[in-house]
Amino acid sequence: MQSSKQLFTLITSEGQLEMTLREVNVPTPKPHEVVVRIEAAPINPSDMWPMFGPANLADATLDKAKMKLHAALYPGMLSRVSSRLDQELPIGNEGAGTVVAAGEHPAAQAMIGKTVAILSGATYAEYCCVPMQACIVHHENTSAKDAASSFVNPLTALGMVETMRMEGHSALVHTAAASALGQMLNKICLAQGVKLVNVVRNQQQATLLKNIGAQYICDSSAASFKKDLLMAIEETGATLAFDAIGGGELVSDILAAMERVGSKDAKGFNTYGSASNKQVYIYGGLDFSPTILNRAFGMTWSVGGWLLMRFLGKLQPERVAQLHKQVADEIKTTFATTFTDELSFEQALTPATIAQYNAKKTGAKYFINPSKV
Repeated sequence: MQSSKQLFTLITSEGQLEMTLREVNVPTPKPHEVVVRIEAAPINPSDMWPMFGPANLADATLDKAKMKLHAALYPGMLSRVSSRLDQELPIGNEGAGTVVAAGEHPAAQAMIGKTVAILSGATYAEYCCVPMQACIVHHENTSAKDAASSFVNPLTALGMVETMRMEGHSALVHTAAASALGQMLNKICLAQGVKLVNVVRNQQQATLLKNIGAQYICDSSAASFKKDLLMAIEETGATLAFDAIGGGELVSDILAAMERVGSKDAKGFNTYGSASNKQVYIYGGLDFSPTILNRAFGMTWSVGGWLLMRFLGKLQPERVAQLHKQVADEIKTTFATTFTDELSFEQALTPATIAQYNAKKTGAKYFINPSKV
């Protein structure tokens, strides 16, 4: 039985984070499974909460002899991770590599030797055994590094536009819009003629999006932000937003702008505000402070959560396969990802390097290569 070095995370009931590199056995693939030798696994913002939880990484230490990272949780945060206490869990949402073994199913056998991207929740490992349905098979000229970010960002961006159409909206608002995901979403919307309002946090990010063709950009650091947001929503008619921030008043500001646009032609008594539904989905948590809603947007609105895997579960398998094919076909264009650095397991556990990738800076993206020494 083949062994695999793999990263695991653990938060103890005493409030201590432990992240450890250890060896595990790779299972023999079942008929519908494949074994993938991982060559590139990105560290996404969505990976960092599973990896570290609410740990104070400024005081983290690495025991190199045991390849174990230690850090204490911030005071009062233990209850936020009660469901995972004292459980050693795998980490790494996605990655890519070469299929080196497969079960007896013909479709699984056909993947041997091919470059595939996988979604597993355990990709920070030398080898992963996954169902063949969890793979995107890439073209021959696509490297594992090219394919590493095939799921989380591309399918989230595609899923946002799909959600818009499924729910009867015609335009979108997106926050943290200069991210890699945000840039992909802009390319999709430009190609499909969808109007997109981009909310960024500085002029540098606004320039980045303008250079790829974005038309509606609102800088939240500008004194005119609320006015700019109102004008952009009025021009686009957006009644759906996806928010990566989570905390603060931004969700409220978006709903208020949508309400002002939707009710501007109302006459007479208007007790309940605009009749058009205003929907904001929170899909990220860059700000873990409370979401503040200042109720200035009538009674026809909704705020909810949006998760990629739950959304994909609503689609027919044929549609999911179509989205997978689009990602494979456009992985070097629409869905191209530029990486800042390639990390070994040891580098990924080093506190100084963690401080760099955990900063979640726009344009900074790292991946783990398990074979790197």
